[in-house]
Amino acid sequence: MLYRLDATARDVALVFGAEAREDPWAGGHVAPGGFAPVITAGREAIAGPRPGGLAPRRMTPRLWGVPPPPSVPHSGMNGSRHGILSVRNLDSPFWIGNLRNSEFRCLVPATAFMEWGRPSPVDGKRRQSWFACADQPIFAMAAVWKDSEVPSFALLACEANAALKAVGRETMPVILPPQPKAWALWLNGGWDRAKGLVAPYSSSLMTQRA
Repeated sequence: MLYRLDATARDVALVFGAEAREDPWAGGHVAPGGFAPVITAGREAIAGPRPGGLAPRRMTPRLWGVPPPPSVPHSGMNGSRHGILSVRNLDSPFWIGNLRNSEFRCLVPATAFMEWGRPSPVDGKRRQSWFACADQPIFAMAAVWKDSEVPSFALLACEANAALKAVGRETMPVILPPQPKAWALWLNGGWDRAKGLVAPYSSSLMTQRA
């Protein structure tokens, strides 16, 4: 998977109500192992429970791909040479603390994402399929962040919708609804409610191009 964020840090920050003072993003594509803007509402530099009141949203660069624990092979946790790119098992001990503690949840803004389709029956080559949201030019993908070795993040994955299944995919990134209350729930809400956002995005609200 690849994705694009064709907007500046300032424009993205305006959409999601975040501060972008530390992010120089000017727009472009994001590949595994690369840095990308991530919106958090936690306290990355301070240990301990979050104090009362809502922390300001900040947009900062983070690496796409969380280093796996030394005892777990990459292949067993959807890993790659770039680290763990997505969270598929919501009950995994490696992720459950980040998911239950809203301080470690984050938004990853994007304007489109690419998935490789099934091999062509003509030449056997896999084709790129790009997807975007018709109802929100800049959308937020649900993610979690970790600082074990580097400031990194991993996207949440869920069952693919009909559009993604049509090109041979079984999973897709979790795309949040365009309502600010959905972003707030993912960043600040309890896990009992926030996990309800982990669902396929409606195919009728997506556009596709090769």
